[in-house]
Amino acid sequence: MNELVLKLRQQYPEITFVKGDIFHWSPREKHVIYTTDKTEQASWSLLHETGHALLGHVSYTTDMELLKKEVAAWQKAAQLALEFGIEIHDDYAQDCLDSYREWIHKRSRCPTCSLKGLQEAPDTYKCLNCKTTWHVSIERFYRPYRRSE
Repeated sequence: MNELVLKLRQQYPEITFVKGDIFHWSPREKHVIYTTDKTEQASWSLLHETGHALLGHVSYTTDMELLKKEVAAWQKAAQLALEFGIEIHDDYAQDCLDSYREWIHKRSRCPTCSLKGLQEAPDTYKCLNCKTTWHVSIERFYRPYRRSE
């Protein structure tokens, strides 16, 4: 991991790489936070978060926009992996993306009739079937509680 971090620091001096508890991209500080795990998956996660940084991902307003950014960051990670002689297993990236897909699926399910709704605002969905409106947390790491109006 240390060797990959050193290479990334040399290649992308505009990005600051900081040790932390979990992998993530902090657009405010322009920091890629990484753990010191020495697994293949840790290297892949580091490249993924670097992908967010290089793509200039700052924020999102809809759940689908977040998913698109996650897909783009994994695609960028795959390009970086080729440059650094690393192979990212597609199953791993798809498993990560599946966690976002499942999150969206849970948030978008109508609490009244269980059909899918459409997102009207970052924290609001509306069912096209029964017209129920419900609110969800804007935080992507929270369990998708739904409160109907």
